[in-house]
Amino acid sequence: MIGRTLAPIKIDPAARRVATTWLGRGLLFVAAVLLLEHARPLLLPVTIAIVFTFVLSTPVRALQRAGVHEYVGAGLVIAAVLGAAALILMLVAAPAAAWWSRAPLIVQDLVEALQGWRDALFPYAPPAPLARAPAAAAAAVPDPLGERLASEGWTFTRLAIGGTISFALSAAATVILLYFLLASERWLVTRTVEAVRSPRTRALILAGVRQAQRDIGLFISTMSLINIALGLATGLALWLIGLPNPVLWGTTTAVLAFIPYLGPLLITLLLLLAGSVTFGSGWEMLGPPAAFLLLHGIEANFLSPMIMGHRLRLRPVFVFLAVMVWGWLWGIAGAFLAVPLLLGLRALCKRTRTLRLVCIYLEDD
Repeated sequence: MIGRTLAPIKIDPAARRVATTWLGRGLLFVAAVLLLEHARPLLLPVTIAIVFTFVLSTPVRALQRAGVHEYVGAGLVIAAVLGAAALILMLVAAPAAAWWSRAPLIVQDLVEALQGWRDALFPYAPPAPLARAPAAAAAAVPDPLGERLASEGWTFTRLAIGGTISFALSAAATVILLYFLLASERWLVTRTVEAVRSPRTRALILAGVRQAQRDIGLFISTMSLINIALGLATGLALWLIGLPNPVLWGTTTAVLAFIPYLGPLLITLLLLLAGSVTFGSGWEMLGPPAAFLLLHGIEANFLSPMIMGHRLRLRPVFVFLAVMVWGWLWGIAGAFLAVPLLLGLRALCKRTRTLRLVCIYLEDD
């Protein structure tokens, strides 16, 4: 009928509360992602310092049990780590500088190799017309890349200097924060546990922190030994093949292997590039990446599962997603931190009733 009015639609209050709760959680998640992305200069050094605190707190506590004060022990441990890093940089500085000085020639060789691949794949492609003599043609053809680099040289130099200064300040802040966290690690954990009133919650927090320390410390220390062995084996294999600067490539392999999935892919591409520059476009250029893939297959399928065991295994799909997400948020440093952060999340989920379903998905069979 025309004069009939529609009855108001009644919404269940429980359904409204559920919808509001999920909407609030979604907005909170988006806000957290935006915070992580925009607060990267602050949060990244803090996260790196906390992760390395989990790793290096064990030797600091061992020195403390031996009678060394925790502030002195933290300084000794950090000095040892910085000394090892400086030694590695000294080993790769000269080969890296040599490759950097040869960068224009390497780019030219790469372009010639790409042209050779194009001619091999498409043998009937028409050649580029050359109506003039080679010298006159080379003088007449403009070089847009050279002109672009010449015009933007000052901008590139300024950005490089600014990035170097920013990295140095961030690294110094990370080292200083790491020192204070190592020196006061026991005090921080004790005060945090004492601030909680419930004895059960205290036990859960303490157990979760200690498990995260054990898992992250064991993962990083074990992967360091495995990646060092992989880097040494890769460098030796590349030396036998005849690739120049095997120390540089072995060190690069040991560092990038910390990034699951994407690290080995990047190493393979770099070795393919180095092989094409060194050996040309023949079958010899496949020797360096093939040697690495063989060694990486042995390490990933036999060595790592045998050493790490079931305790540190995670679902590969979530490891890959973690690398993608943290790499998108924080770049290469986030990709390095993806697995330690995932182990910390698993330790938290094991002791939180509402997050145990997440733990079921994270753990491998």
